[in-house]
Amino acid sequence: MADHDRAHGTSEQRLSTREAADRLGVKPETVYAYVSRGQLASRRTPGGRGSTFDAKEVDALARRSGRREPSGAGGEWAMGTGITLIEGDRCYFRGVEATELAAAYRYEEVAEWLWTGDLRRGTHFTAPQDALSAARRAAASLPEHSGPMDRLRVAVIAAAAADPLRFDLSEDAVLDTARSLIPTLVEALPPHGPEPSGAQTLAERLWSRLTAAPGDAASRRVLDAALVLLIDHDLAASTLAVRTAASAHAHPYAVVSAGFGAMDGPLHGAASGLAHRMLLEVLERGSAAAVVADHLRAGRRIPGLGHPLYSGEDPRARALFALLEDVPQARSALQAARGVVGTAARHTALHANVDLALAVLTVSAGMPAEAGETVFAVARTAGWIAHALEEYAERPLRMRLRGQYNGPRPPQPLP
Repeated sequence: MADHDRAHGTSEQRLSTREAADRLGVKPETVYAYVSRGQLASRRTPGGRGSTFDAKEVDALARRSGRREPSGAGGEWAMGTGITLIEGDRCYFRGVEATELAAAYRYEEVAEWLWTGDLRRGTHFTAPQDALSAARRAAASLPEHSGPMDRLRVAVIAAAAADPLRFDLSEDAVLDTARSLIPTLVEALPPHGPEPSGAQTLAERLWSRLTAAPGDAASRRVLDAALVLLIDHDLAASTLAVRTAASAHAHPYAVVSAGFGAMDGPLHGAASGLAHRMLLEVLERGSAAAVVADHLRAGRRIPGLGHPLYSGEDPRARALFALLEDVPQARSALQAARGVVGTAARHTALHANVDLALAVLTVSAGMPAEAGETVFAVARTAGWIAHALEEYAERPLRMRLRGQYNGPRPPQPLP
């Protein structure tokens, strides 16, 4: 192939599908998956039925898909992904700025585009009745004090049990699962208030599961934008858990369960709940300075501030704050959040992150403190499925790490 190109005066070396797959260390089917996701360009062979690929582009993708093993303290382990790039204090989904997507499209539309590269207006997800009935029964069987995350965790397991085809890991089957699982999770949650008549978007259906307040169009628009902005965020802890499960060829429901397990903590999905409670305290005491001072005095980090991937303000927070300006009932919580940021700025260079912006929404809408975690979990499910699709196309079990044993040297006596 290379000789053919040089004979025609072309400096560009072309590779066959098999040659490209060998360079990338993947199966030929994965090469075509890269093409469908826009990660690799192909060209039809003149007069033939095959495709060819630019060798330089293949080598660049191979470098991006490589891994760096940990090397001493602070070492990183990296893997290639074509989903999210965080660079220059901006976040991009498949090369498009996340904030622009949130301003122009609904959550379902962005999710479908993230999975397939096809952006269709009016995309609508529907929960299948068998899965929804099983999920609702499982969620309703929990103790009364159970929170929404408890209900989501059992709902995904019940939905899996209702799907005898869950072990089909073909791309079409996984996509069908994703389109049905996300609305099933939302509608398995007990409603706090009446669902708006004619509710179509996932955000509209989720709203009534988070608060009894009716919510105006501007408020629901903030919720929809939050779902888009939280859909993925590089290889966060929960996403790494998801990819590890997918590497072992766990089915999509098990993959999502792995994500739920990893995000169940104050340093990840539950972080917005801490910011929610802080804003309520600021509003109650009428002083951000007093609340911030209490956190500093106790040696606690201030919720909603700082992110290791951004040197300035989290762009997701900036986008949500701008939308919240159009929500009259959010003014006091928005002012409280700005008070926290301004007060903290005297002591630290930390900026607002998306958890603080999400807390402004949940406080102003009368939602419980756990609502932000629920929004995070529902939103991120679509991103987890996107990562699972990537991982299913890779070499199985490539996530297997090797431990560095530092226990007692054998042989030790029998205890």
